[in-house]
Amino acid sequence: SDKADGTLLGEGLGMLVLKRLSDAERDGDRIYAVLHGMGTGSDGRAKSIYAPLPQGQARALQRAYDEVGWSPRSIGLVEAHGTGTKAGDQAEFEGLSSVYRRASTDKQWAALGSVKSQIGHTKSTAGAAGLIKAALSLHHKVLPPTLKIDRPHPDLHIEDSPFVLNTETRPWFPAGADAPRRAAVSSFGFGGTNFHAL
Repeated sequence: SDKADGTLLGEGLGMLVLKRLSDAERDGDRIYAVLHGMGTGSDGRAKSIYAPLPQGQARALQRAYDEVGWSPRSIGLVEAHGTGTKAGDQAEFEGLSSVYRRASTDKQWAALGSVKSQIGHTKSTAGAAGLIKAALSLHHKVLPPTLKIDRPHPDLHIEDSPFVLNTETRPWFPAGADAPRRAAVSSFGFGGTNFHAL
């Protein structure tokens, strides 16, 4: 948002049950989503513990896509870390854009949002909250809204990016007849611990 000026803290506890897909299918479990892979990275030697590094975040993203063998172009929903800080959001958008622009020159194909706009930054629970939101979005076939955005920050030039800030609930239609719905979740911690799940 052009009015973002800092993180609002929240509290939370998130619990996910992770199981091998074959075991879950055998046991007749309700499957909300399948976690295909994750990319990680550490920027512990960056300029400070609080300074996000776009290149390090992009490295974690690229490792996830390389591991799974997907193109970022196949992602319909990106659950960003999205702390609401000027430096953090700018760095994250730069890292995301660098990876996604290499995949396609198309504009605004992936919905971008952050659950933090609804529940605040729950610190150690933030990654779990993002995964839960993405799993429920896949399960219900809905692109959920990100709140409190009247206008995207003009420095992001979002209209020329692969992303659209999703500010209202929309049905999630797959990209094509045989294309699966796919989501990506970023979780970045103090000291440059970067994770991106697909």
